[in-house]
Amino acid sequence: MIKKAEMPLCDVATTVQLIGSKWKTLIIRDLITGPKRNSELKRSLAGVSQKVLTESLNSMIVDGIVERIDFQTVPPHVEYQLTPLGETLLPVIESMRQWGQFYKQQR
Repeated sequence: MIKKAEMPLCDVATTVQLIGSKWKTLIIRDLITGPKRNSELKRSLAGVSQKVLTESLNSMIVDGIVERIDFQTVPPHVEYQLTPLGETLLPVIESMRQWGQFYKQQR
């Protein structure tokens, strides 16, 4: 988790630092519709390595954006979902989707 003293002065830079990587933004996009297993996220995120997916998820867990649900079963069953804080990013992701659609129409 980023400590307040380590946060950039610029609020946009803070947001970019937390969710600015390609994979983090796409993980949030996928979790908008509900909890997902690691394998579901990996399938949806074509090109992501397991290492990068795990690092991104762990980073977002530490930052309080995503939570890991361990069902304590054999074989292991783990899901990831947005926390209430993570859900506050939905308007940001929706704005990005709308702008991307607008941009494609302009080209």
